[in-house]
Amino acid sequence: MNKLLVLLLSLIFDAIGMVSYVWPGVGETMDVVWAPASAWIMTKLYKGKEGKIAGIIAFIEEIIPATDVIPTFTIMWVYTYVISSKKENKF
Repeated sequence: MNKLLVLLLSLIFDAIGMVSYVWPGVGETMDVVWAPASAWIMTKLYKGKEGKIAGIIAFIEEIIPATDVIPTFTIMWVYTYVISSKKENKF
């Protein structure tokens, strides 16, 4: 998948996670549904061991109140396409 498309999807999924702040009270209920969904999406968007670990982190981040502002998908994109690619280019 194109890395710019993955970035766009990551930004969209992070925005969906932050929507819970729009409707106080309703957002917590939405988080119960979004937490496992975001974990599953993370594992499909980012493959391998890193994707599985990111899926666990995404689930925890979404299920804990007041942590929805952390852009987990975008952080994973930066790790995958910026940090990891620099490591691979060194060797």
